[in-house]
Amino acid sequence: MADLFSRGHSFAQLSDTAPLPFTIEVPMYSAQLLDHFQNPRNAGEIADADATAEIENPACGDVLRLTLKASAGRIIHAQFKAKGCVAAIACGSALTELMLEKTLEEARNLRREDIIAAVGGLPQASTHAAQLALDALMAGLRQIKT
Repeated sequence: MADLFSRGHSFAQLSDTAPLPFTIEVPMYSAQLLDHFQNPRNAGEIADADATAEIENPACGDVLRLTLKASAGRIIHAQFKAKGCVAAIACGSALTELMLEKTLEEARNLRREDIIAAVGGLPQASTHAAQLALDALMAGLRQIKT
């Protein structure tokens, strides 16, 4: 490789004439995840919430605040605020959609994999975002009187 450069080839010439040893063309985030990030659903905070949970991931510093309103044993309104990475914001958004109109028991049965599926998958390094959203949900549900 060094002698190609010494013979006056530019990088552009090299890349056009010699194949690189490998190419990775895998998008980091799915279209669904990017849509939740760019157009978050249910962003904000419920003023008269029945439950408010704020969870922080101490390893990365992401914070998710979830507010919930329940009636007749169902979640009727959910909003979130997030300070963190793209995945944390997207998972907070997807979570609020997943839980709306669910019974409290159905919401308790949501799993990290459900959130990951709702955003179209996550890179392994970003799965903490789904766990953060799930932890906020469980903390919120513990505050709702049944």
